Amino acid sequence: MPKRIPSPPFDVAELIPELAGLARETTLLYPRSGKPGTHESSIGGPLLWPADDPWPMCAEPGHWKPLRSPTETVGPEPVALVPVVQLYAKDLPELPFPAGTDVLQVLWCPLIHDDEAGTALPKLYWRNEQVITSGGVLSGHPEPYEYDEELVPRPCTVTPTRVVEYPNYDMPEGLAVALGDRFEEINEELGLSYYDVATTIQSKVGGYPGWTQEPNWPQCRCGRRMDHLLSITATEPSAGRWFPLDEQGPRSENPAHWSEAEHALFDSIGHGMDMGDLGGIYLFVCTTCPDLPYTHRYDC
Repeated sequence: MPKRIPSPPFDVAELIPELAGLARETTLLYPRSGKPGTHESSIGGPLLWPADDPWPMCAEPGHWKPLRSPTETVGPEPVALVPVVQLYAKDLPELPFPAGTDVLQVLWCPLIHDDEAGTALPKLYWRNEQVITSGGVLSGHPEPYEYDEELVPRPCTVTPTRVVEYPNYDMPEGLAVALGDRFEEINEELGLSYYDVATTIQSKVGGYPGWTQEPNWPQCRCGRRMDHLLSITATEPSAGRWFPLDEQGPRSENPAHWSEAEHALFDSIGHGMDMGDLGGIYLFVCTTCPDLPYTHRYDC
């Protein structure tokens, strides 16, 4: 069941009609620490991996771990990739699954790379659950002999929750400035910011990337701007507009007064990766090209 989200305190399209055509459907994932199974959607959980498919390794010569001195001590042996995301079509049919597939898996090297993105190198796999199950599933997988703790998620269940959001940094050029006074009026009259009410920065599928810096949309080799597939962000709401009603309660603002259950709930939120200064990794695909090429961006 999806999370129950508080109703928006105002109708964005009605109050700010200039934004009406910029609404997008997105699916918030709400990762919570747990014990997901191989046949479940998850972040950081076990993957339904074919027994006869070699586990992917990263042999990039330039990967390294922060604070290690000297950094050259990482390698030269390849480093095992770590499971990051597994999403099933039965939970997220809105994903652009290629024909004959119903599982998306994302793994990445848990080290920093000196590339354009400057972080982990994700790899995407589109799978078929029935084919893997009938052919044999890998039990366990190689662990990386070295890794950056910020790039290894703890196992989390996910609860896909569909919402409508509006752009943050992705507004058309000049629109945010033109609407600045209106935004201030809304904040003063209602005590709520447009950005808090209408935009999301959390792990999600589709919608707008959860940028923390200026947008950096990739172009496909075909010349088309790629589509946002998935955001994995360090930030997950623990209060406010996007914090689920299911998890709200009369929690004191002072953590010293929280009950054991309240502490447990707060500690369960998110996958545990800081990703720099609370940044995110954003995955993009081109749904026009038949081979569904992908790439990623990182900011913090």
